[in-house]
Amino acid sequence: MKLDLATFLLQWAAGGLAGLWCTTRRRELGIGYGWLLRATYGLIGIGAAVAFFGHEGSLGGDRIAAIGACALVLGASLALAQSIMTRKAGVTAFAPIWDTAAPIAGLIGLLGAADISGGSYALALARLVVGALFLGAVSDAMLLGHWYLVQPGLRRDPLQELVRITGFIWPLEVVVLLIPTGMVSVINGSIDDGYNGILGWVWIACCVFTIGLIWITMIALKERYYSAVMSATGLLYLAILTAFGTDLVARAVLAP
Repeated sequence: MKLDLATFLLQWAAGGLAGLWCTTRRRELGIGYGWLLRATYGLIGIGAAVAFFGHEGSLGGDRIAAIGACALVLGASLALAQSIMTRKAGVTAFAPIWDTAAPIAGLIGLLGAADISGGSYALALARLVVGALFLGAVSDAMLLGHWYLVQPGLRRDPLQELVRITGFIWPLEVVVLLIPTGMVSVINGSIDDGYNGILGWVWIACCVFTIGLIWITMIALKERYYSAVMSATGLLYLAILTAFGTDLVARAVLAP
């Protein structure tokens, strides 16, 4: 399972834009939230495309991934343009279906990226897709938590949904990374991490702390005071660090 910058950026952009659709379909958030995330993940998608095109001796998988990254950027740009054109009519005038093209394009790109990841294609694809949704959901949850400073009257349902999605995806993320050849081999010493097994324990800690932080965040969001949202956002800051550690530490250790 190769640790590759281009693949990571494509995962992050695709998962983040999938999470954006989950939120925009509610038509509750201010229109600026969509602008922020489409622009942010669009730029990350550009980085992924540039990185894929920069690979030496590009193979078929690289080309598919690069095309998928370009299509993701185009989809995010079209959704952003459509949102800007309908801004005077308010957020209810924006059709959420515009936010589906970009993550679908990202998924197609991941089909190509899995081909160059090494090992079993099916397992590599599962890890990339689940990882994309996992990283995207936790990132969007943190960004959405900040949006309550801009729109304090917003219901907590959109944020609670993203936190729940992160919690639901967590066991899938852990399982696909444990499937042989996976982190089980690192934990039992079959694969040398180069640090006397420390990285295996770091990975376990990241997994445990991630779900723990998600659980505490869900509890915090049940409190009726507005400060609970800010507390949840702070917890999500930490959850991002441990969630990214869960994915990236495993990929670094398992890299061929």
